[in-house]
Amino acid sequence: MIVGRINTTISSDACACYLRDAETGHYQLLTADGLITDAFGKARMRQQDGLVDWIAAHEEAVNLASPADHPGFHHSLEIAAEGFQAFLGAPIIHHRRVLAILVARKIEKRRFDDNETAFFITLATQLGGAVNHLLVKWDVGRQLIGSSLGRMVVRGISCAPGITSGVITLAQPADLQSTPDYPALDIDMEEAAFRAAVAAAKQELLSSRERMRPDLPGEVLALFDVTVLMLDSDKLNSGTIARIRAGQWARGALSDTVLELVQIFQRIDDPYIAAKAEDIRNVGRHILSHLQENIPPSGKYPKQCILAGADLSLAEISGVPRDLLVGIICSNGSTLSHIAIVARALGIPAVMGLGDLPIAYLEGCEVIADGDKGIVCINPSAGDWIEFKQRMIEEQAISARLETLKDLPAETGDGVRIPLHVNLGIDADDFSTSAGDYEGVGLYRTEFFFLSRETLPTENEQYRLYRNLLETFAPKPVTIRTLDTGADKALPFFFINEANPFLGLRGIRFTLDHPEIFITQLRALLRANFGLHNLQVIFPMISRISEIDQTIDLLERAYQELMMEGRPALKPRLGAMIEVPSAVYSIAALSERVDFFSIGTNDLTQYLLAVDRNNPRVQGFYDNLHPAVIHVVHDIVARAHRCKKTVGVCGEMAGDPASALLLLGMGVDSLSMNPSYLPRVKWTIRSFTKQQARGLSEKALTVENETDIVDLLNAALVEAGLGVLIRGPGNK
Repeated sequence: MIVGRINTTISSDACACYLRDAETGHYQLLTADGLITDAFGKARMRQQDGLVDWIAAHEEAVNLASPADHPGFHHSLEIAAEGFQAFLGAPIIHHRRVLAILVARKIEKRRFDDNETAFFITLATQLGGAVNHLLVKWDVGRQLIGSSLGRMVVRGISCAPGITSGVITLAQPADLQSTPDYPALDIDMEEAAFRAAVAAAKQELLSSRERMRPDLPGEVLALFDVTVLMLDSDKLNSGTIARIRAGQWARGALSDTVLELVQIFQRIDDPYIAAKAEDIRNVGRHILSHLQENIPPSGKYPKQCILAGADLSLAEISGVPRDLLVGIICSNGSTLSHIAIVARALGIPAVMGLGDLPIAYLEGCEVIADGDKGIVCINPSAGDWIEFKQRMIEEQAISARLETLKDLPAETGDGVRIPLHVNLGIDADDFSTSAGDYEGVGLYRTEFFFLSRETLPTENEQYRLYRNLLETFAPKPVTIRTLDTGADKALPFFFINEANPFLGLRGIRFTLDHPEIFITQLRALLRANFGLHNLQVIFPMISRISEIDQTIDLLERAYQELMMEGRPALKPRLGAMIEVPSAVYSIAALSERVDFFSIGTNDLTQYLLAVDRNNPRVQGFYDNLHPAVIHVVHDIVARAHRCKKTVGVCGEMAGDPASALLLLGMGVDSLSMNPSYLPRVKWTIRSFTKQQARGLSEKALTVENETDIVDLLNAALVEAGLGVLIRGPGNK
C-alpha cells in the first residue's frame, strides 16, 4: 500500500521495497508498483549487491539522474534498471539496523526534485518501527498459521538476574491499540468466543450494579445501564461479527471495530458526544478482558508462572501467589524501571524491553527466561532444556559457595570492613525471620505501601508498618525514605497529568506540595522511632537547599504536635538523597542540615546522561559506569567526607560486583542493595584489598569511555577468580 501511494504521490514510474534476508544478509524484493512490474519481479535474486546493497552498506539515501555512473551500480545485477533512468533510494532503519531499502525510479533522465526527495526520505525514516513489527509478526504468524508456535529466541534487556522456566501467563489483556492482527483458524469458534465475552461482560456489569446499589445514588447507578446498552450496540456487535466472518480472529475484530467507532465519535464537533469515545473504548476493553484466553480463573495460576505483559503494575505482580511466580517478561520496561526493582527484590529473573514481540500470541507457551543474558527462549528445544539444567547446576554451585560466606563480614583482604545493607519496599514482612542475617536496611521504599492501596494510608497504618520494620531489625539501623511518588510511580488514587513526569512533581516536590500527606507520614515515623532509636529518615529528589529547610520545618512541626498531644516520639537521624546533579554542588550547605548522604545512582545516572531509564530505545546510552557518572560519584564522596559526613550508595550500582568494587575504591562508607545481590558483592569485597580497589578506581578515573571501564573491572574480577560474577549484556 505504501509503495503504491509513494509511486502516485511523487509521480515516479516505479517504486519498490527490498527487504533484508536475515540468513544471508542480502536484500530481496518485497513488493513493487508501477511500470515494468515484471522486470522488478526478475530482481528477486539470491544476491543483491548493486545500488540497493550500496545504500544499505553506507546507510544513506541517493538521488541519481543517471545511476549507471554511480560506483555502486552493478549492470549485470541491476536487470530491473532497463528502461529507467532516475533513481531515488533510501534505507529503512530501526535501532541502528538497516531492515529494508525503499527505491523509486523514473524513465526520464533527471534527478528527483527537492520536494519529492524530502517526502520520500522522510517517509523512509518513519517506516523502521512498522517494518520491524511486521517482521516479528511474520516470524510468529508463519508458525502459528502452520499449526503451533515453534521455538523462538528473543533478546531483550537483562533486568533481574537468574534463569528460570515456566508457562507464560498474561497479566492483563492486550490493549486495544496494540492487539495484534491474526487470521481466525476457526471462524465459528471465534464468533462464539466473542458472543460469550459480551454476555460475560454484561453479567459482570449487572452484578456490579447490584453490589454497589446500597452505596450509590440512582443517577450514578444509571451509568451501569448506559454501559449495558453500549454492550448491546448493534454497530459494535454486528461490526465485530462481520470482521470475524471475513476471517479475522475475535480480539483483532473487536479492536478494529471499537477503534473505528472511537474515531467516528472523536471527529464529532460536540464535546459531550466526543467524550463518549472514551466510554466506547472502555466497553471494548471490558469485552477484551473476557476474550483473553488462559487468564487464570479465580486467581489460579500455573505452578511455574512467568508473568507477561506489555507493562506490568505492582498490583498485577502482587496478585500472583509468591510461591508460584518464578519470572517476569515485558515488552516494555528497562533495567531501572520499578518493576525490575521489584523483581530483584523478590529474587525472580526478569527480562524486559522485548520490543515488538507480540506477547498476546504467547500465552500458555513454555519459556526459559534468562535474566543474566536478557534472553527469552519460547517453546525450548531438547538442547535448550539440557543447557538450562546445566546452568541450574552451575547456579547451585555458586549458591553453595556464597552460603559459606553467610556469617562472615564484608571485609577486604587488608582488614577494611564495609557495611552491606538491604533495600526493601515489598514483602518486607518476609524478613522477620532473616533480619539477623543483615547489617541493617539501607533503603526502605515507602511508596510501594502507598502504591499497593486504593486510598491513602492513615497515620496509624503507617505507624504499624514502620514500627514493625524497626523492631524487626533493632538495634541495627533502618533508613526509611519518605514518599517518593511521581514519574513511573504514580499513586493510583492521585492522578497528575504531566508532559514530562520524570522532570515534574515527584519526590520531595510532591510531598512538600501536599503537606497534609507529608506530615501524616512524618508523624508516623517519629512515633515509630520512640524507644528504638534505630531510625534514619532520608528525603528523595533534593535539588535545592530550600527544600530541605522546608522539610525540616515540617518535621519539627510534626514533632511539636505529637509532644502537645502527649504521644511518645523521637527524632531520627536525617539524610538527603543525592540523585539530582544540582544536589552534588550543594553538599556543603546540605551538610549543615543533615547527618548523612546516600547516592541514588539510578536517577543520578539518568539525569546526568539525559537518558530516560525506562525507555528501551535508549537503553544502550544508560550506563552507570559512564566516565561522567564515576567522576561525579567520586566528587560526591570527596565533598561529603570533607564535611565529615558519611555517604552510602543505595542505587542498583551498589549491587553489581564490578561497580561495588569501584565504589569501595572511591571510599564509599556503605552499600545497600536488593538482598539477592548481597552475597555476590560480599564475595567480591572479600576477594580484594582496599588498596587494590583504590588502584582500580584511580585507573578508572583516567579512562575515557565506559566500555574500557567495564573491561578494566571485569579483568580484575577474572584475575581474582570471580569471572562468574561478570554482569550479563544489558545488566547495567
